[in-house]
Amino acid sequence: MGSLTVNCWLGTTKDAHTTSPILAWRYSTLTSRSFTAFWDAHQFLPSKTSHGIKYNTCSFAKKSVEKPKRDRLVRDGSLSKDEVDQNDKLGTLLDSDGHNSSTVPSRSTVLQACTITSGLIAALGIVIRQVSHAASMEGLPILDCSTEVSFGFEMWHLELITGLVVLVSLSRYLLLKTWPDFAESSEAANRQVLTSLQPLDYIVVAFLPGISEELLFRGALLPLFGVNWKSIGAVALLFGVLHLGSGRKYSFAIWATFVGLVYGYATMLSSSIVVPMASHALNNLIGGVLWRYTSEETCRKDDDERYQS
Repeated sequence: MGSLTVNCWLGTTKDAHTTSPILAWRYSTLTSRSFTAFWDAHQFLPSKTSHGIKYNTCSFAKKSVEKPKRDRLVRDGSLSKDEVDQNDKLGTLLDSDGHNSSTVPSRSTVLQACTITSGLIAALGIVIRQVSHAASMEGLPILDCSTEVSFGFEMWHLELITGLVVLVSLSRYLLLKTWPDFAESSEAANRQVLTSLQPLDYIVVAFLPGISEELLFRGALLPLFGVNWKSIGAVALLFGVLHLGSGRKYSFAIWATFVGLVYGYATMLSSSIVVPMASHALNNLIGGVLWRYTSEETCRKDDDERYQS
């Protein structure tokens, strides 16, 4: 299991009959998993574990419900045909009684959210860098972000990037195995957003947010207040707080703060925004791939157990 610290802000609004995904200013941890079968809502329902709720991830599939099931739900009056069609279109899972059990935003909704929000984050970072540069040139007492942290790259940065990827990925893996609250928090947010994505979509949801986040936090906010430990800590804390919500608890905010400290220190060492950008994006990608792989292994074991029973 792995997690992607990605900024694809997705929120939901709910009424008595429908659950509609909307774009919202909200951070979400993303992981992805794609399937080619139809929804099997029974496998997706939460089950109790010793640490609370454990969600079965074996039924990620196409958004539509099988036609026979749709017809049966309409015939027995569990749902109207309009409600079933609406649920199918929005990627809503249905349980055996025809009630909504979980909301999964569609692939297009997730990709649109990632593209728009990553663009907004990157634009804010660019504006801060440009304004600080102009103000510095005018003689105002403001640090020039573009000179404090540049887009320069040197060969030794590859070693630093490699070390960051290993450190963050191993730390995340150990926490997922040893900290139940963090594992549940990551799983809930992961499952909420990326269940509908195709494998190649991992690249989009890993690199776009990873690059835009670092441009804003380590490429603009950090140098704006000075590239020192005090600024690194303040920006990392802000980074962590903004990762609350969407099923994530304080354990995940603590993790995001730690990651922010690591990327901030790497920025101070290299004076280059390319280093944290590359590290962040690669860690996102690794987290998604590991989550997909371990989920598939779990699904295969569950299928074997059901077959044997």
